[in-house]
Amino acid sequence: MISTTSAVTSVDAFVKQIGPIRESLMKTVLHQPEAIDSLLTCCLCDGHALLVGVPGLAKTLMVKTLASLFTWKFQRIQFTPDLMPADITGYELLAGAVSAAPGTQGHSLTFRPGPIFGNLILADEINRAPPKTQAALLEAMQERHVTVGGKTYPLEAPFLVVATQNPIEHEGTYPLPEAQLDRFLMEIRIGYPTPAQEEQIVGMTTGDALPLPAAVSSREAFLSLQSFVRKVPSPPSVISYAVALATATRPDGATPSEVAKNYIEWGAGPRAAQALVLGAKARALLMGRPAPQPSDVEALALPVLRHRVIPNYRAVGEGLTSQSLIQKLIKQVPKPHER
Repeated sequence: MISTTSAVTSVDAFVKQIGPIRESLMKTVLHQPEAIDSLLTCCLCDGHALLVGVPGLAKTLMVKTLASLFTWKFQRIQFTPDLMPADITGYELLAGAVSAAPGTQGHSLTFRPGPIFGNLILADEINRAPPKTQAALLEAMQERHVTVGGKTYPLEAPFLVVATQNPIEHEGTYPLPEAQLDRFLMEIRIGYPTPAQEEQIVGMTTGDALPLPAAVSSREAFLSLQSFVRKVPSPPSVISYAVALATATRPDGATPSEVAKNYIEWGAGPRAAQALVLGAKARALLMGRPAPQPSDVEALALPVLRHRVIPNYRAVGEGLTSQSLIQKLIKQVPKPHER
């Protein structure tokens, strides 16, 4: 049965609505609970997600399953080096009476919307598109509208971009600029399953074709869930801890950490602290708690910060990645006590 509840007013009501969605994802995409919870957290925070993993780890299946659970518009864009901005945003087409001469009142320009006009957008292999096309996507991700022919066309809410990226193949790819990476709420990394888990996956997927789950929630119901996340109060300890983690990554901050001074070229901006607090709210609700705790911020530090921290040459020379640097900072930044 599809949930059409217009407003969520309690934690219990929130859990009751999000529970079937989470369970369906877990049944279809096996042994990826952290990735599924991170993806749901991004969606509940009205944020975009970047899925990183080698081919064959069900990144696309995860997004298609999520799309099937809602009565909203899903669009998949396969990024290639020859993809043009108009292939994403849409284009203006000359339309009108056949007998009318060009330039007369019998003709007019009609806008044909592109695949970006959807509620959930799967940007497959996003780093294969050239910079000009990525810039068109960046406007949509940040401003929630597109501009074509001097006219602005708003995008319907919710508008969520889930992009996939292959970390091992670089031929024919264009690295995403830092400005675009910062628009992703999280970078969600998906790893290999264990041998036992892989046996279960292979056994499940080599029989009859498995259908995608039916829709269980409407677009309006999901917007209500997003609104409820925003209303959750943030304790001062959560906000201060999120800001402390974000500022600890900045080598030119007021009181830079030793890790930042020695190994980080550029740190995370204020958008990272915002993502940590908002993500902590959604994570707490997913766990059935009415308010976030510093442990929620700590759990989200890696996916929120690792694509926003740029190691310097010294770090690269010593084999340190953004992830390992953030792990060092998590150990060094004092975490407030929880009640």
